Amino acid sequence: MNNSYDNYPSIFSLPNEILFIIINKLNISDVIYSLVNVNERFVHLLFDPFYIQNLNITFMTMKSFYQRTFSLHEQVLSNICENILPNIHDQVKQLTIEEHSIERILTHNYPQLYSLSLVNFKEEILCQYITDHSALRELLTQQITHLNINIQSDEIQTLLSKISLYMFILILTLCQRLIKLNFCQVFSYRNLFIPICSLPETCFTYSSLIELKINVATINDCLCLLDGRFNSLSKLTINVGEIKCERKQINNETKFPKLKHFSLTSFDMIHDYDKYIIPLLHRMINLEELILFLIAIRTDSTLVDGTELYDEVLVHMSQLNKFVFSINTNVFIENNEMDVPSNEEIQNSFIGRGYGQVGSCVHFEPRKPKNRVIDFEEAKAIVKSHIYSLPYQFESFLHLNNSFKGGMFPLVKTLTISNLEPQKKKQHSSTLISFPHLNLLNLVDAHDDYAQQFLVDANTHLPCLLDLCILYESLEIVTYNFTNDATRLYCSKLKGLHMDKPFVRPKHFDDYFPLLLYMSKFCQNFFFE
Repeated sequence: MNNSYDNYPSIFSLPNEILFIIINKLNISDVIYSLVNVNERFVHLLFDPFYIQNLNITFMTMKSFYQRTFSLHEQVLSNICENILPNIHDQVKQLTIEEHSIERILTHNYPQLYSLSLVNFKEEILCQYITDHSALRELLTQQITHLNINIQSDEIQTLLSKISLYMFILILTLCQRLIKLNFCQVFSYRNLFIPICSLPETCFTYSSLIELKINVATINDCLCLLDGRFNSLSKLTINVGEIKCERKQINNETKFPKLKHFSLTSFDMIHDYDKYIIPLLHRMINLEELILFLIAIRTDSTLVDGTELYDEVLVHMSQLNKFVFSINTNVFIENNEMDVPSNEEIQNSFIGRGYGQVGSCVHFEPRKPKNRVIDFEEAKAIVKSHIYSLPYQFESFLHLNNSFKGGMFPLVKTLTISNLEPQKKKQHSSTLISFPHLNLLNLVDAHDDYAQQFLVDANTHLPCLLDLCILYESLEIVTYNFTNDATRLYCSKLKGLHMDKPFVRPKHFDDYFPLLLYMSKFCQNFFFE
């Protein structure tokens, strides 16, 4: 080695323990490709069994929030397949591969492999591999106990076809040793839902599966998973696309004594919260961990608060030791006058019931002719509340309003602001509102004042912002028809822009959004992950 390295601090002077920490923060494929020929010391480090046992042969590149690629550069992939895998394949225990590399990766045997992640596959192609690829089928049948499935789609939110249902059934039937399955929940930004409710009633009982993560189309699909066929589950994580009244009756009474961890997420507005959610939770008599992310819709009723959660949920779960929640309640006022509780009263409802620290906000919004948030024709007003456990542990935050104090949501990646009322105090705090990991900002149901507050870099710190959803008229106003220097910084970094209508790009538009890769028209549930 060149002795010049001895005169300067460098990576070569670090002890192996520190090098391992650094290497583990990097993509293993890039590390192996880049460092394998540096020197003999690095070769020993890279081929250490504790390091190479988890081999991820993908590399995610974010073009925008919803547009990502996972393929390695051809030269990197060739080098790994030809020069690296022949030396390490028998030590790999966990493997992540994508559609374009699977053929070359699975030419080797992996005798110790127990965990397999199939990432960014088209539905039809993945189904073909699971059905016909002998090496993959042998792994699934004989070795795999942990399986992660991620399906690629051009749609941001869509219902998967019967092909995915067939794959789901085939996997459960084929994988005789499977104990953990993640079906389409590998990446939270992809909203691909599977209609489990059409699962054949003659399906076997899947007694080996103890952990399942899945996106399902409706609440009936969720109930279908809990009809007794998956009676050995100890951990169930479900994201439900729609929660609405359905005709099909499904067993909703069977208890689940083995279920210890349950997570339920839905970005749909739940009109039958008391009919579906509460009875479902009552069946989980030995639950130790509960996670809820829900939006409840009520008419002339009360807001979900700490008292209701305790009386209707927690008091029925004597084993519960962890409760993480984010619950929005929208109460439409039609006939009765509602005594709107203050935020302090909401906070007091949690005191003395073992919740820990809780955040909350309450917002009253009178009906106006052009108020798109109030979609009930007879509603005179709407009362919104949001209660959430702290520290905030979800990647999405919905319906932020002017009671927000900032500083509590460092992990949030998507943010929806819902308040069409102008801000009472236009002068913004000297303290920056910081969302260091925010990728997507939804201002569709926000007054222009909030667009002004969040898109002016003097008011906020949004270093990772990639996508913006906003009304075209609001964007014109806040950017002064794409000439405002105060909003230029964040706009110049945007990769995706989603608005309410098509338009002819005006003068200065392209200069104002130099990195923009695509534009689209948003739909109602477009931004909910």
